[in-house]
Amino acid sequence: MSQLDQYLNLSDDVKKALKKGMPIVALESTIISHGMPYPDNVETAYAVENQIVERGALPATIAIMDGKIRVGLTPAEIERLGKEGLSATKTSRRDMPFVLANKTTGATTVAATMIAAHLAGIHFFATGGIGGVHRGGEDTMDVSADLVELQKTSVAVICSGVKSILDIGRTLEYLETGGVPVIGFGTDEMPAFYTRQSGFQLVLRAENAQDVADAFRVSQALGFPGGMVIANPIPEQSAMDATVIEHAITEALKEAEREGIVGKEVTPFLLERIARGTGGISLKSNIALILNNARVAADIAVAYAGTKIERKLF
Repeated sequence: MSQLDQYLNLSDDVKKALKKGMPIVALESTIISHGMPYPDNVETAYAVENQIVERGALPATIAIMDGKIRVGLTPAEIERLGKEGLSATKTSRRDMPFVLANKTTGATTVAATMIAAHLAGIHFFATGGIGGVHRGGEDTMDVSADLVELQKTSVAVICSGVKSILDIGRTLEYLETGGVPVIGFGTDEMPAFYTRQSGFQLVLRAENAQDVADAFRVSQALGFPGGMVIANPIPEQSAMDATVIEHAITEALKEAEREGIVGKEVTPFLLERIARGTGGISLKSNIALILNNARVAADIAVAYAGTKIERKLF
């Protein structure tokens, strides 16, 4: 057993799919633990996985449990994580060695999920939105480790852009400086998570899954170390009114400042307050965009692999 094998545990389905060169989509687990309450979190996790299966790919939800990075959670493990909720450690790159060593439960962020997917040999990862430069980050230097990981780890992240609680413009500048391609999926504008428009134009655009798969293949052939951001707008029917969501974000930010919320607790705090401030509409939009990103990620994974998984294969 190699040193890595002591800490990396792939499900049997993931092992089989990797061996056969079949399409796989990685999924993070902070959405389950910190993104929404139980049982909505578990139901959403199952729904996301089902969308990927329906498109002909294998979902591989990732978390840290009992001293192992588990790639491809079982339904029982998803249920366990959903019930543990906020008690699970929100785990990024810096936290992984300690969570593994202490054998505690770790819900993986975008950065940690990228690392785990890369270690497993999975190229594509679907999430809601990536982290970024926080509003006021020019003073606080509060910048998500997701942006650094995207410069290091060659995984394509399919998302609805940057969470709109963040500074989208500065986040794009940071990604550009790091040489990370941000590709608009059927759009020339960076989506803003809850809304389809942000006012920030993108240089790169892909019309379909094959375009992304081809570009990622070239990136791999050239040995580029970093990943890609595939910015996929929320479906139009699920998008929120920009004025409504911006008001909710502004009020949530004020409350976070009053209560002294800092660090990795900021995002889950803001998302919960925004959901409350919009009467739950933002949560419904959040779920809709995650499901849509899962579908697009599966299509890209299938295009890259050149084949689909039949549902009875495993």
